[in-house]
Amino acid sequence: MVYAVGKVAIKTKSEKRVNLNFSTPLQLIGRSLEFQRIIEILAKDGDLLITGVPGSGRRTLVKGAAKEVNTVILEIDCIRATEAERFVQLLAEAISQNWEADKIQNWVNESSSEFFNFNSENQLKLIHSLQQKQLWQAFANLLNLLEIMAVDLNQRILLILQSFPHIRSWDRQGLWETTFRQEVKIYPHVSYVLIATIAESSQHTDDTNYPIETIQLAPLAKDVVALWAREILHNDGLTFDCHSQGLQLFLEAVQGHIGDGMAIIRRLSASRCTNSLITEEDVKEAIKGLLKDLSMTYESLLMLLPANQVHLLESLAIDPTDKPQSKEYIQKHGLSRGGSLQGALTGLQHKGLIYNAENGYRLAMPLLALWLKERLH
Repeated sequence: MVYAVGKVAIKTKSEKRVNLNFSTPLQLIGRSLEFQRIIEILAKDGDLLITGVPGSGRRTLVKGAAKEVNTVILEIDCIRATEAERFVQLLAEAISQNWEADKIQNWVNESSSEFFNFNSENQLKLIHSLQQKQLWQAFANLLNLLEIMAVDLNQRILLILQSFPHIRSWDRQGLWETTFRQEVKIYPHVSYVLIATIAESSQHTDDTNYPIETIQLAPLAKDVVALWAREILHNDGLTFDCHSQGLQLFLEAVQGHIGDGMAIIRRLSASRCTNSLITEEDVKEAIKGLLKDLSMTYESLLMLLPANQVHLLESLAIDPTDKPQSKEYIQKHGLSRGGSLQGALTGLQHKGLIYNAENGYRLAMPLLALWLKERLH
């Protein structure tokens, strides 16, 4: 199981291979309205910002909707785009993986040989050490190539940009972001989806230069998660023991987070419960084992955070509140006042580690919250 948190990739240790089917229809995991809305946006050449915490199903929904409208998907992980040149190169690589080599070679020969070469491994490579003006032109040429590619394939092109706000670490004036959005808007067969944390929901929604529709994935309701979990486990010959608190414990641990739910279900399936019934003890053991595997990674995550963010994260884990700025809460947990506290809240939201004020500032990753409670107690 892999989680993405800001710049951190979180992965559990190797587990016994379990062949579970997680391709349950989307309406069974409570996202049918969002799914239909994404289809409508993509079908009309719209662009989309989809926000949520890691593991909430953002990419799954977008990729499923893209298939419904006959779209070719190109994905870029913007965490890897550490500078402008790298951003352009990642776009070039995505194109290389989705179009015929001879057509890319012809395009290079006819219009972009001063910026790119096409090597023997069928990879479109940016020529190193280009001047800034040349890099801008190379970028514009690639965006134009997307439209050429779409017309040739007779399919729409969809760029999925994971963690797109990360480029602001080097694009401090927003020039690359603005250029990208404005250029893509020109092309009738190319659109994009930006995948970000909930903290990004309020950004750019009022900007008339590049309006973008926003969908926010909130935590799922307990009854929806229960239905989804029962369906998957039933297909694997398992069920929650109705005479135990196994299902309730599972739902409390998951807190509407589908990614953490998948991780626990994999553990339960691997344990092969007695008589195929999942008890409270089975759920406890699954969670305990998972937290043990994740312990080193969570420790590494805390080491990457500023001290004030770690302190706040721990406080919210052991004592959830929708008013961390209150005088009583600050005094109770020895938190810093004013700008330092607000900065910590904002930083944790942008990393996808806590929800925003609308969702009560609670931890966005329930298993991390459980691990912190166990660690602090």
